[in-house]
Amino acid sequence: MADKILFVDDDQKILSSVRRLLEGRFELHTAGGGDEGLQVLHEKGPFAVIVSDIKMPGMDGLEFLARSRDVSPDSVRMVLTGYANLENAVDAVNSGYVFRFLAKPCSGENLDNAIAAALAQFTMLRDRAEMQTLRRLKDAMEGIITGFVNLVEARDPYTAGHQRSVTLLSVAIAESMGLEPDRIRGLRFASSVHDIGKVYVPAEFLNRPGRLTDVEFAIIKTHPQVGFDILDPVDFPWPVSTIVHQHHERLDGTGYPLGLSGDDILLEARIMAVADVVDAISSHRPYRPGHGVAKALQEVESKAGDFYDADAVAVCLDLFRNEKFTLDFKAGEGPRCEWLRCE
Repeated sequence: MADKILFVDDDQKILSSVRRLLEGRFELHTAGGGDEGLQVLHEKGPFAVIVSDIKMPGMDGLEFLARSRDVSPDSVRMVLTGYANLENAVDAVNSGYVFRFLAKPCSGENLDNAIAAALAQFTMLRDRAEMQTLRRLKDAMEGIITGFVNLVEARDPYTAGHQRSVTLLSVAIAESMGLEPDRIRGLRFASSVHDIGKVYVPAEFLNRPGRLTDVEFAIIKTHPQVGFDILDPVDFPWPVSTIVHQHHERLDGTGYPLGLSGDDILLEARIMAVADVVDAISSHRPYRPGHGVAKALQEVESKAGDFYDADAVAVCLDLFRNEKFTLDFKAGEGPRCEWLRCE
């Protein structure tokens, strides 16, 4: 559509001249009047640029251009006419939202310049509309994620706090590893709902003091698959459901639910796995007190390259040991994360 042009004029000599000037460089269509122009719009549209004469038998150019907005609203409209007076110009702009008003006779150079300007205007307007659409999609995606987070938080405040902590640590690791901003955005969304599958786990399993039975633990281990099933129908621009699906996989293939190994596990999931273990070991749980950050770091360091991505572990250790990041738990508040950025 970016180079589709429609010329409407009842003078066949004008249309022949336009075809000589523009055919071969653009996808050009012509019509001999307003009614024919609307028919072409319906059959061949939409168009990037529409150029019309004003004084034509039957439907005049002003009515045609106004009605063309219903069929091809994003088109840039111009007038090429021998009746170039101020009243016509004002009517054309007000009625047809005309971009330019060209007087006959119009030289090939002037017509070329006008067409180039109209195409540039069309591209600018299209890009602006695409940006607005992307912003709306972004807001919609964030709204979906917020809804999932609120669902988990209402049911299990511990899991909600854990997801917030894992999100911040995952993002900190990813940024330090130099991941592209868009991949980090997807990781942020995935981390914030990585335990969404626990909504299908009985609440008494999650909040019970003491050890779980093998059967209860097996049910809890279904949460990555359930999370994938919940998220996969949503058409995210990032592999959110896959990251959630894989965050309990391990490099040596001993993880769950798929038993993936090595590079078969997405890097984002490998990063999240490190953040998830660090927060889980550090923080308090209903069945045990927190073991602290030092114990958590010792765990991931001892299994770097076997269970956990070695690069992600190295960055995680650097973040904590050089006080670029901390997990801070206060009694009665649950887990809380803070950034400690170095200047």
